[in-house]
Amino acid sequence: MLAQLKQAWKIKDVRTKILYTLMMILVFRIGATIPVPGIDTDYIRNLVGSNSLLSLYNLFTGGAFSNFTLFALGIGPYITASIIIQLLTIGFEGLEELQKSGEEGKKKINKYTKYIALALAFIQAIAITLGIVRSALKTNSVFFIVTVILTLVGASMLLMWIGDKITEKGLGNGSSIIIFVGIISRIPTDIMQTVEQIQSGKLPIWSGIALVVVILLTMAAVTYIQEATRKIPVQYAKRVVGRKMYGGQSSHIPMKVNQSGVIPVIFASSLLAFPQTIAMFMGSEAQTFVQTYLSATSSPGVWIYRTLEVLLIVFFSYFYTTISFNTEDIANNMKNNGGFIPGIRPGNPTIDYLNRILSRLTLAGATFLACIVMVSAVMIYFMNVNVTLAGTSLLIVVGVALELKRQLESNLVMKTYQGFLK
Repeated sequence: MLAQLKQAWKIKDVRTKILYTLMMILVFRIGATIPVPGIDTDYIRNLVGSNSLLSLYNLFTGGAFSNFTLFALGIGPYITASIIIQLLTIGFEGLEELQKSGEEGKKKINKYTKYIALALAFIQAIAITLGIVRSALKTNSVFFIVTVILTLVGASMLLMWIGDKITEKGLGNGSSIIIFVGIISRIPTDIMQTVEQIQSGKLPIWSGIALVVVILLTMAAVTYIQEATRKIPVQYAKRVVGRKMYGGQSSHIPMKVNQSGVIPVIFASSLLAFPQTIAMFMGSEAQTFVQTYLSATSSPGVWIYRTLEVLLIVFFSYFYTTISFNTEDIANNMKNNGGFIPGIRPGNPTIDYLNRILSRLTLAGATFLACIVMVSAVMIYFMNVNVTLAGTSLLIVVGVALELKRQLESNLVMKTYQGFLK
């Protein structure tokens, strides 16, 4: 890895992309430290600590929400808008045609995504300011409330622009890079807190060692599963066109074990956190009920919460894989190009075969995601340790790091070939 980075630094174009990405990350981190004035941040920190949805949201913003800085909304509105557009593409043929119509179609879809993100940012900023953090406002004047809402929305749009620029001129996907940086920025704080707990005797030293071992093993497992792919062999029949013969070569269809990535975990966590958020507006009785039976930290609610979380992860894994990997289109494309899977007839038998394999792989991927989440749950509940780099965050960090590695390698290969051709 170090050798690749050293080689990449010697190539001007790649070095420019790395420096541009680092510059945009610096802008993001500066904005994440500038607080919105007139807010009682102590109240918000206590609120985040008692609500799993807000804790997850705060994780993705790199702690910007708990400190209520400029980027308190984070990249969330844009991510949500992207998911909405993906789901709408399935139900509306017009959007599906735009997605398949090349670069111009992608530009239009990106424009629609930004409009939806702007609307969601306004809705989210109003809900947070007038609902969740209303008690943290030091003044209730209309001018101040409007200023806070516009500040949050404007900063969120700036963060969306930073993500687009990273994707366009830097390395990796901009939105993923922002979430990645937000998560790893909290690692030093977690290390300091863990060391302080060990020194004060609140946490046994064996728990600290076990924590490091579990994180390293989990990281290795996540890397293995993220890279694991089932290759379905495809053979193309020979055909004569004029005086030339085409086809006859072999290929394969790559089917990833964890096809849906971290999406099922995020959806499951968000759905289970809704009762806690709603209970905040319904009084002390509702809060007590939710804290008892749907809590992620205290018994007996933790067992109900984790059971529902596992079931939702399996459900969303199948749901997202079904809409993102269309076996019917793949089978039809193979048939139109004279391709077939050895031993399987083209058409419906091929679709059934691909669906059967996809179902098994999805079950394996969903089981793996559930195990990763449960590992972090056991650490939090039994060892009384709460770290950022565990469960969902670890899946995101490893996934983005692997994607950055692949993109860096592709840039190096492209520049090497260009140099050879020159």
